[in-house]
Amino acid sequence: MSSTFNLKGKKVAILATDGFEQSELIKPKNMFNEQGAEVDILSIDNQSTIKAWDEDNWGKVVEVDIQVTSADLQEYDALVLPGGQINPDVLRMNDDAVKFIQQANSSANIKAIGAICHGPWMLVESGLAKGATLTSFPSIQTDLKNAGATWVDEQVVTHEKLVTSRNPDDIPAFVNKISEMIA
Repeated sequence: MSSTFNLKGKKVAILATDGFEQSELIKPKNMFNEQGAEVDILSIDNQSTIKAWDEDNWGKVVEVDIQVTSADLQEYDALVLPGGQINPDVLRMNDDAVKFIQQANSSANIKAIGAICHGPWMLVESGLAKGATLTSFPSIQTDLKNAGATWVDEQVVTHEKLVTSRNPDDIPAFVNKISEMIA
């Protein structure tokens, strides 16, 4: 399923905070890097590091490259929103994070906005779920439907520039689709 694209000269932003699902940030970051893309970890509240949630306990600490309030959308080709239950729940209450996602959707420079697992909660909060066909971790399908999305149970779903997937097992297809869109 995994193809390799030449992403040299491309730049991906991953927006996360404490409680992101470890595999949903680290695996895509590594996969984008292997294809030649530069990846920045963006966060909120002047955090210099963020801590992962690894399935059922706290995981690795990841360095933050830039605050979402200082990030320039014109520098990026894609935005990725990892899941975990804690991360998107905190981010959707942060006005700067929500505004950044809305602006990413409006930006001609951003070719893909990827959200995996519980990450699509951010698409609900930013108003991007309405009218879109999306997938997610099954437990938030009602939230997506209530926000006006059509929910489907598929490995990777693309709607305009939105790319969604269900869980860590879908990461290769998720990254492959985003890579294809920005290559």
